[in-house]
Amino acid sequence: MADNLLIFGVRPVIEAIEAGKQFDRIYIKRGADSPVMEQLKGLCRERKVAFQEVPIEKLNRLTRGNHQGVVAQTSAIEYANITEIAENVKAMGKLPLFVVLDGVTDVRNFGAIARTAECAGVDALIVPLKNSAPVNSDAIKSSAGALHTIPVCRVGSVRNTLKYFKEQGMQLIAATEKSDKQYYKADFTKPTVLIMGAEDVGISNEVLKLCDEKLAIPVLGKIESLNVSVAAGVMLYEVVRQRKEI
Repeated sequence: MADNLLIFGVRPVIEAIEAGKQFDRIYIKRGADSPVMEQLKGLCRERKVAFQEVPIEKLNRLTRGNHQGVVAQTSAIEYANITEIAENVKAMGKLPLFVVLDGVTDVRNFGAIARTAECAGVDALIVPLKNSAPVNSDAIKSSAGALHTIPVCRVGSVRNTLKYFKEQGMQLIAATEKSDKQYYKADFTKPTVLIMGAEDVGISNEVLKLCDEKLAIPVLGKIESLNVSVAAGVMLYEVVRQRKEI
C-alpha cells in the first residue's frame, strides 16, 4: 500500500473525514473503545465510510507501528454519484449500460473488469461500500489506467441501487451459472444493468431475486466456472455485438 495513500492517527483521520476526504477503508485496532475511538466509529457510520476492526499486527505492518490504533487508506480516485451519472446518460440519449459488482473483492479482477468495461463503453461501475475490492495501486495497474477514466460509484446498498435502476426502466441481468439460459439469448439492446458476483460464491440470493434475467456462459471443460473478469468480458462484448447491429 503506497505511503501517500495512508493517513494514520485518530485525530488526523477524524479531521480528514470531516474535511470530506474520500477513503477506501479505515482500519481500527480491534478492541479499541476509548471515547475518541467511538467518536471516529460514529463519524464513519454517519458519513458512510467503510471501516474494519483488525489486529494490531496488521496496523503495524502498514505503518511500522506508528499509527495510534488507526490507519486510513485514502481513495486513489474520486467516486461518482450514481444518480448524477444515470441522469447524464439519459440526458445524452445514450442507451444505458451499467455494471454492478456484488462482492468482487480481488483487486486484480476488479481492475481487469474496469479495463474491459471502459473498452466496452460502460457508463459506470457500481460497487458496495463494504465487501468490495479497494481502489489501490494494484487495481489501477490491472485496469491499465481505466479506473482513472470510467466512473466508479460506491453505494451503501446494492439492493436499493438495483431497485433504483428498475424504477428508471432498466433491465437487471445477472451473470450466473445457476441458469439454463445462455447469455447470447438475452436482448441487450434495452437499457441494461449487468450484475457480476463474487469470485467464490457468485451473486447473493437477495440480489438474484431482483434480477429480470439470469444468464449463464457455457463451460465445456471440467472446471465449473470462469474467472469473474473473463466472464464479465464475455458478457460485455455480447452487449457490444448486439448493440453494434441496431
